Amino acid sequence: MKIIPRSDIEKILLAHDFLTNIEEGFVLHSKGLSHIPPVAELAMDNGEVHIKYGYIVGGDHYVVKIASGFYQNPSLGLPSSNGLMLLFSLKTGEVVCLLQDEGLLTDYRTAQAGAVAAKYLAPKELDTIGIIGTGTQAKLNAIAISKVTGCKKVLIWGRNPQCAQQCALEISSNEIAASTCSSIKELASRTRLIVTTTPSTSPLLFKDDVQKGTLIIALGSDTEEKQELDNGLTKVARLIVDCKNQCQSRGEVSHLFKQGTIQQDDVTELGELIQKGPSPITKDNITVVDLTGIAVQDLMIAEAVYGAASRSDVVN
Repeated sequence: MKIIPRSDIEKILLAHDFLTNIEEGFVLHSKGLSHIPPVAELAMDNGEVHIKYGYIVGGDHYVVKIASGFYQNPSLGLPSSNGLMLLFSLKTGEVVCLLQDEGLLTDYRTAQAGAVAAKYLAPKELDTIGIIGTGTQAKLNAIAISKVTGCKKVLIWGRNPQCAQQCALEISSNEIAASTCSSIKELASRTRLIVTTTPSTSPLLFKDDVQKGTLIIALGSDTEEKQELDNGLTKVARLIVDCKNQCQSRGEVSHLFKQGTIQQDDVTELGELIQKGPSPITKDNITVVDLTGIAVQDLMIAEAVYGAASRSDVVN
């Protein structure tokens, strides 16, 4: 069994771009080639743990990923996320690789999913990327989406102005002009691409706040209880999801399923969209991309990092 520590994983992520691997995973999933059971979840008063697992038909491995979120950790000087990934042989069940990423790969593949959505859907004329939230996903998505869109201006809103300023400072170190704003309404009025990255359990973004022709990439709502977008906003949008089955029980779209106001055919999977090619939003419509995080993303990034480490082209 190969063990890859976080320090080596960091080197690999700096040296390689795995966006196409994440894209391929979404396509394989939408072609019906992935087996992804429902997410196992452990909720506690001070945090949560998700266990995701699955494989691709004809592949070499299956993955088991454990990822946690303890959102008060930053006040203790600790990161809010942690975890690991395990690759097993699909032929024998043997453990092939332990990736001691401490949640880094989950953070990375989540941001890459946001970048994939922006690559295929972002408005053609984009001058500002709007980010709601100030944590790891706020920073990683700003950088990843800037890379695929070429947009070098980011606007950030956070509940804590000091955290927002620090987030902007860290993003700006990547040759991106990042600044903060005082309200979500102001942010929505100044951008047509908004990324939501918070663990909020009550809506933050409303229909009347958003301009027509806006792409919203919703990342924070990955459990049944979380919700960043008001139902009125989600109802009027074109809906793109990572997984039709999973979005019925978690994420922004799940709240519409609970109301009985949409059906499975009303949503398009991201993998279906990728196969069709770029579909930038027009000036008249709103698009919501609801990304709840699926195990095929974990499998693709774990295999890619394992392959890079096995080639020893980056790590010692």
